[in-house]
Amino acid sequence: MKLRFLSLFLVLICALSGAVAAQQGPLRIEITEGVIEPLPFAVPSFQPESAESGQLAGDISRVVSEDLTGTGLFREVPASAFISTISDFNAPVQYADWKAINAQALITGAVNVQGNSVSVKFRLYDVFSGAELGDGLQFSGTTEGWRRMAHKVADAVYSRITGEGAYFDSRVAYVSETGPKDARQKRLAIMDYDGANVQYLTDSGSIVLAPRFSPSGDRVLYTSYESGFPRIYVLDIGSVQRRVLESAEGTMSFAPRFSPSGQTVVYSLTQGGNTDIYTMDIASGQSVRLTNTPAIETAPSFSPDGGRIVFESDRSGTQQLYIMSATGGEPTRISFGEGRYGTPVWSPRGDLVAFTKQNKGRFHIGVMRLDGSEERLLTASFLDEGPTWAPNGRVIMFARETQGAGGSSTLYSVDISGRNLRPVRTPEGGSDPSWSPLQK
Repeated sequence: MKLRFLSLFLVLICALSGAVAAQQGPLRIEITEGVIEPLPFAVPSFQPESAESGQLAGDISRVVSEDLTGTGLFREVPASAFISTISDFNAPVQYADWKAINAQALITGAVNVQGNSVSVKFRLYDVFSGAELGDGLQFSGTTEGWRRMAHKVADAVYSRITGEGAYFDSRVAYVSETGPKDARQKRLAIMDYDGANVQYLTDSGSIVLAPRFSPSGDRVLYTSYESGFPRIYVLDIGSVQRRVLESAEGTMSFAPRFSPSGQTVVYSLTQGGNTDIYTMDIASGQSVRLTNTPAIETAPSFSPDGGRIVFESDRSGTQQLYIMSATGGEPTRISFGEGRYGTPVWSPRGDLVAFTKQNKGRFHIGVMRLDGSEERLLTASFLDEGPTWAPNGRVIMFARETQGAGGSSTLYSVDISGRNLRPVRTPEGGSDPSWSPLQK
């Protein structure tokens, strides 16, 4: 059964240089270059198991399909091509009918709504081997949270077929932007990874920048200019209550990120015209200075194990990337290509650093190994900036600004291979995205 899925993906990526390894567990794919022919799948509308379930059954199956096709790895076989229909979740699958329309994977599901409660169950089938791939699963929750259950189904399907970690059941904090370029109104917002369920966390009365999720996904750090100069705030998403992280009078604090423990913040502080990197214990407010040079040093980001920090600095004369111990000390430069590098962020897998690069009048989102090797530019435009990683380390989201007085900022996502560049829908313009961990 799983060997059959392995053979299907070997056909899909035979033109790539990435290695594919068969294991006892799920298939694992590393896409390094080239173009993949998406795997055809069918997802008949999930079956309603109560009188109230009809609308949600159709909606949930559509979100599952959108999640999978949005990765660029899957292609949905349209319902107009179906020979068989699924009228009973427990009925035997007519594999020959699905094989005839070249559906290589089949997803069936059922939805039961009782009042404000909903349960969703699904099964995944390998059509060509004629067997179920893994065990069926069931998720339960409220009708208001139906999209989360759809994302959980899609996550399970995606992980079983690709071997990659899940990422659909996650959220993104970002800066929502409205108004003309020279009078832009900004406020913090949070949404599902695909742009649904937008919730505004602040008003547009002052400039806000760089929201950053906590490792637990329940808090957001951000920088606000409401006092007239930049200060760092921590906001509880559930209660929308916030507090300022105090810094010495006459200083400016900005570019914060949580440590993996969520108990410490790393940030930049400007005092007397000098900008260095500090850490702060959130509970006590005690700060430790990590760098002490005349250079501008900012945009710090912890490694997943909390032991190191990557940051940008112009200590070499141009804006470059460096890695140092989380306790400070002499850093190691890792960027050596042409142009300037900034806004580094460590991959949740720990193997790559994403960054913004400016070179020859163009901006790029790129990734590199921790020693600076294998630099790969994923995008190019008038202005691309501010990468953030999906929870599985497979996809990057960033902001793209268009040129001219009427230009606007839009969120985009791209696979780390450079494939599948696509806009992320938001009600207004968006910038400074920060991807949350998977929701609990």
